[in-house]
Amino acid sequence: QVQLVESGGGLVQAGDSLRLSCAASGRTFSTDVMGWFRQAPGKEREFVAALTWLGSGPYYADSVKGRFTISRDTAKNTVYLQMNSLKPEDTAVYYCAAKRSLRAYSDHGLYDYWGQGTQVTVSS
Repeated sequence: QVQLVESGGGLVQAGDSLRLSCAASGRTFSTDVMGWFRQAPGKEREFVAALTWLGSGPYYADSVKGRFTISRDTAKNTVYLQMNSLKPEDTAVYYCAAKRSLRAYSDHGLYDYWGQGTQVTVSS
């Protein structure tokens, strides 16, 4: 099993920045791909960004390219999502997820492990 714990969400104004963290523990050697997804009320869960512990990526959704940066600290088993120039439409619960294969990294249905989510609210 792999445990994922997100932190760093909050309430900010449009144009502000936030950094989310995802700490992984357990059998982390069984997974290589780390992804961030988000889900707004009444909407489907959508891909935000992904990378691998071994150095592939990063990969981004078009809606966040140029504003969000995903990174990793292998010594800490932690993945980060730096979010700049936040917009009200970025408001959602953000989830960290992990899986073994890089194939279809943007498909949330293929991820094996999920964190509990952290709320990000951007006011206009």
